[in-house]
Amino acid sequence: MKIKATLAEQQGAPIKVKEVILDDPKPNEVLIKTVATGICHTDVAGRDMGMTPYPVSLGHEGAGIVEKVGSTVQSVKPGDHVVVSFGYCGHCKNCLSGHPAKCVHLNELCFGGSNYDGSHRLHTLEGDDISTFFGQSSLATHIVADEHNVIKVDPDVDLKYLGSMGCGFQTGAGTILNDVKPEFASSIVITGAGGVGLAAVMAANLYNPDHLIVIDRHDDKLAIAKELGATDVINTAKVDDVETAIRKIVPAGLDYAVDSIGYGPLITDLLHSLETDGKLYLIGIAGKLDLTGMDIMGESKQIIGLIEGDAIPQLFIPKLIKYFKKGKFPVDKLMKFYSFDQVNQAFDDFTSGKVIKPVITFK
Repeated sequence: MKIKATLAEQQGAPIKVKEVILDDPKPNEVLIKTVATGICHTDVAGRDMGMTPYPVSLGHEGAGIVEKVGSTVQSVKPGDHVVVSFGYCGHCKNCLSGHPAKCVHLNELCFGGSNYDGSHRLHTLEGDDISTFFGQSSLATHIVADEHNVIKVDPDVDLKYLGSMGCGFQTGAGTILNDVKPEFASSIVITGAGGVGLAAVMAANLYNPDHLIVIDRHDDKLAIAKELGATDVINTAKVDDVETAIRKIVPAGLDYAVDSIGYGPLITDLLHSLETDGKLYLIGIAGKLDLTGMDIMGESKQIIGLIEGDAIPQLFIPKLIKYFKKGKFPVDKLMKFYSFDQVNQAFDDFTSGKVIKPVITFK
């Protein structure tokens, strides 16, 4: 079928909305009419960093309504409301032990551009293959995705609020709820008051930590962080030394640090701000780190890389939606909505810092 999709035709080039061909779903796949799709930094990386073969159809935070299912699909049926998340194989040792975000095939399924069997489901009108993104490419009017990518959700909640549960919000909240699990009266710092970081703030606030510190360089985002539960904020544009600023709040050092930015010098500051036996989680696309072994071993500290909050999307996302309905996970406060023809404006507003979570809606 012919659909309209968002294409990055070569590295760093402006994205374009083009008519393309989408194949019918295979036995293990689901056809979804897209209602809304969030944009996050990984879409920008997909456009600019060469992490996926070009041309690539972007989008990985989709939500929509099932139109057709393959013959072996059991978890959803036509008419179901769904969120589309990351791809995983379902049969490697990590998937089978309940950690699909650690799937040994995750990188090839999300960034390799093709299906697990090496085929492509998206094509130009001339018949050339187009890479998929996260196994879904949801910045498009329709999506075909493997059943593993698809999560049935509450039909009573407007889908325009739910697409970003599939990556950014799942990553931030899942890191806290599935792995950090901060103890009573603990201290935690979260860097980056974007969608991922603020989702982590909302999740951490559920534990009522003694200190919940948020670091960013935008006062307006830090103000939102305070609304969402941050006890303290630090603007990196207004302090000379981040470690000193943290130690003024928590002299003994932090129990936990979560970085969603990926800026190497700031990550080093976070590590140095931990108390003995503290843990640092890297959940953004991290740059080069200037560390020594003694920075870690000398005080028994840990650096942990985590993808997608180590979540099982089919179990975790419905839980997030329950908290959203209760007002305890108010992701709608972070969103601005754009029509599909405004997709380039949405990317520009996002990369300039004007918007925390742009969401494209489809008629």
